Amino acid sequence: MNYPELIASFIFFSACLTAAEPAPTDGEGDFKLSPPYVEAPEVKVRADVPKGALHEFEMDSADSKIYPGVKGPYKRKVVVYVPKQYVSGKPAPFIVAHDGLDYRGTLPTVLDNLIADKKIPALIAILLNSGGGDGPGSERGLEYDTVSEKYTTFVETEVLPRVSKECGVTFTTDPEGRATMGGSSGGAAAFTMAWFRPDLYRRVLTYSGTYVNQQSPKDPTLPHGAWEYHENLIPKNETKPLRIWMEVGEKDNGSTRGEANLHNWVAGNVRMAAALKAKNYHYRYLFAQGAGHNDGKIRKATLADAFVWLWAGYAGKK
Repeated sequence: MNYPELIASFIFFSACLTAAEPAPTDGEGDFKLSPPYVEAPEVKVRADVPKGALHEFEMDSADSKIYPGVKGPYKRKVVVYVPKQYVSGKPAPFIVAHDGLDYRGTLPTVLDNLIADKKIPALIAILLNSGGGDGPGSERGLEYDTVSEKYTTFVETEVLPRVSKECGVTFTTDPEGRATMGGSSGGAAAFTMAWFRPDLYRRVLTYSGTYVNQQSPKDPTLPHGAWEYHENLIPKNETKPLRIWMEVGEKDNGSTRGEANLHNWVAGNVRMAAALKAKNYHYRYLFAQGAGHNDGKIRKATLADAFVWLWAGYAGKK
């Protein structure tokens, strides 16, 4: 099926959805979002809920054995959200958010409200920025668009120990209690972490995931970069124990292009959803009508529901 046929098929499916479709926090499969997009109530600060603490620090590239800097030295900003309900010394579930400071104004409030309402566990959020730049040849591009377990190794060996030291927190070793999220290339990085290390991460949330060919430097074994996920990796491998929430905008990057250059974000996400469905993954895919790339209004409308869906079934083990 070519891209126009794929999109037409999905739009037809979306048009068939009725008012009886599952509520935003329920169900798996493919769903359509339509404007107007209204901020979820969880985005608003509530006076009656405990407020988590925010810890901030920087990581110097000179201290990194994995990412010393493709264009010279840099500093990486990190903000860590620790819920008021966190019990010192007790291993906690957590989520790593790529391009993390993009979520600083929204995510802590959403987490305060959801944790207080007992809709999600009392989880820690690591808002982790990239090393800077964008696209092929940049530090961010190297970290986020490389299709390998290298970035996961960086998080495990350099980020988490530093966060534990700076914030006095302990992280769960249960992969069901470890999540990762991001938008655009940060979304690709989130999926990559779980794909290569499902023994460490099993919950993934992506907005406008860059499931296209952005990888630099090129890897001859994976010549199409993150496009390989839906083209080859997911179809040709056994189903992994992952839970994946994903969204793309109707007017996302490259939406008017064909597929030949492997740079159509809508096509990449539509194909990801189809590949996940074919392999019986637990996934939820939202197609947002009229929305753009990594659209802020979509995040404010859906982030709370996305977290509730993402953490469904988690009981906490160790």
